[in-house]
Order: sequence, then C-alpha cells, then structure tokens
Amino acid sequence: MLKVGLTGGIAAGKSLVARTLVDCGAVLVDADALAREVVAPGTEGLAAVVREFGPGILAADGSLDRPALAALVFGDAAKRETLNAIVHPLVRARAAELAAQVPRDGILVQDIPLLVETGQAAAFDFVLVVEAPEAVRLERMIRDRGMDPADAQARINAQASAEQRAAAADVVLQNTGSPEELVGAVRELWRTRLVPLNRERLRAAQQE
Repeated sequence: MLKVGLTGGIAAGKSLVARTLVDCGAVLVDADALAREVVAPGTEGLAAVVREFGPGILAADGSLDRPALAALVFGDAAKRETLNAIVHPLVRARAAELAAQVPRDGILVQDIPLLVETGQAAAFDFVLVVEAPEAVRLERMIRDRGMDPADAQARINAQASAEQRAAAADVVLQNTGSPEELVGAVRELWRTRLVPLNRERLRAAQQE
C-alpha cells in the first residue's frame, strides 16, 4: 500500500484534489471528517473538550458549537495547542483503523490539513501539497465561506507557511488556474507518479 499525505493551506483547493484522487481510484481518509467524528455527541472526545473549554462551546442540542470553539482557539496559540492535544491523538487512532482496511495494493490518501504542523510528513511515502496565493485564499474564504476578513486571516496565520509545507512536500500543486486545470494536474500526477511508485513498492515487497 502506498501512503500519500495530502495537505495545503486553507482554501487552497485541497478538497477538489482529494475528490479527484478518489475518482482515480484512491482510498481517502479525511482528517477533518474524523475530527468531527471523534467529538460527536456522546464521545469521550467531546467530553474532554467540554472539560477543558467549558459548556459554552456546546450548542443547544448538545453538539459541539464549532464557531464558538473557533472563536476561543484561533487567536490563542496555547488554547489551540490544548485543543489539538485532545483531538489529534483520537483522529490518528481512527485513521489508523481505517488505513488497516485498505487493500495491500491500494493507494491510501490521508487528507490532513495540519500534516506539517503536527510533524506527520515522515509517516508517508509521498507528501502532496496544494497551494494558492494567500490573497486568493483570503478572497475564497470571505466570498465562498462568508468569513470575516480578520477571522480568515487568523485561520491562515494559525497554519504553517507555504515555505514550511513546500519543505515537506514531494510535489506542490499550484492551484492558480481553473478547477479543470487542477483536476488535470492531479490526474497526471496519479498516472505518472503515484501509480508507478505504488507498483515499484509492490515489486520490492514481493522480492523481500
């Protein structure tokens, strides 16, 4: 199994890349989806977050009020680290469970927004980073997600820099054109890099 770590700056286009890789045949494990799963109502993860940040981060139905939690942590590095210390181990454990179900000859893509920040790059055979200029990402967050400009900038500031992500990457895809161009670049990467690399690893494993 080839393990691919997918990351990128917020609003860079990572979701489109992930969907395209699935269309090509990859198995996707989405860290954001798992992060929601491990703090769902009734989970120990949600209980731990409430113990740390108080009942004010709960919605009326008992679920996590994500905007309320975001308002607490994104401008405070210490609180963000505390939240990550609760959620990230739970996400990694669940991701490992799902990864164990991938066929031996499959290509596993783990979509991890904070892959670089959490020091996970070395755990993957191939790291793919999606980037777009910061001004473009800010515009997308404000226009498409309805975010306040200051909140959008805070989200960007909370992540690693483009330079830090590039240092961990095997390939950086620049999403500065049309969605169709990005999809084409992903399909080309799948055909010329990921599939051949997976075949090489399978042959090497068979010869051991």
